[in-house]
Amino acid sequence: MTEIFPEIGEEIVRAEELRKTFTLSRKQQKIEKTGLSRKVAVDGLNFSAYRGQIYGLLGPNGAGKTTTLRILSTLIRPDSGDAFVCGCSVRKEPQKVRDKIGFMTSELKLDGFFTPDYLFRFFGEMHGVGADVIEKRKKELFDRFGIDKFAEVRVKDLSTGMKQKISLVVSIVHDPDVIIFDEPTNGLDVLTAKVVTDFLSELKSMGKSIILSTHIFSLVEKLCDRVSIIIDGKSIADGTLEEICAGDTLEHKFFEIYKNVKGEEI
Repeated sequence: MTEIFPEIGEEIVRAEELRKTFTLSRKQQKIEKTGLSRKVAVDGLNFSAYRGQIYGLLGPNGAGKTTTLRILSTLIRPDSGDAFVCGCSVRKEPQKVRDKIGFMTSELKLDGFFTPDYLFRFFGEMHGVGADVIEKRKKELFDRFGIDKFAEVRVKDLSTGMKQKISLVVSIVHDPDVIIFDEPTNGLDVLTAKVVTDFLSELKSMGKSIILSTHIFSLVEKLCDRVSIIIDGKSIADGTLEEICAGDTLEHKFFEIYKNVKGEEI
């Protein structure tokens, strides 16, 4: 893994008035308990994240966190507004953005027929990484995550935790500048979760920029330099933990903000 230590403080990701609305099916309307046929998932969202820092989007399920990360990753287009990754627009320069990011989600489904070795080479070649670099990166990452012993085992025969580790390494095969994680510890056992969070801290120390979404207060407190509290697709509070909490706990402050916005207790 290339070790670079750029000056922290440069804006690396910027969201400007992002907005995304989805059409709801009748089934989805029942699940959402609404008679409305459309849902505003992201509603004029603004934030900035900086090089060499971990930025967290904290909010309940349905707050718009995943939609925001998918927009940043160019998987979906915003209805309006724009976002910039390393100065590249997700609307106008999606391929340039993809070259600079790694995106990991628990919803990433690896084909069970293939082996970790094959998948790593496949994703490396897809990103235009040279064969020698792929082999070097594979050795580093497979050793780091204990995948080396399972390199030739088909994915369908591996544990959930090992599949998650494989998803992680293939998402960063090209050594991206910006790593985007949607709920990085979701569904993981405590041991695998620690491996992942330790690796995030390691990436930060190497000058990588990380954007993650979560609903877990302790994860934000452990990892994040800055955080945005997202409710109903809007950023209600944004800043360092010290700025947001003002001497209180993050959990208590979050529920205080939620009550003020929604007018209801959780």
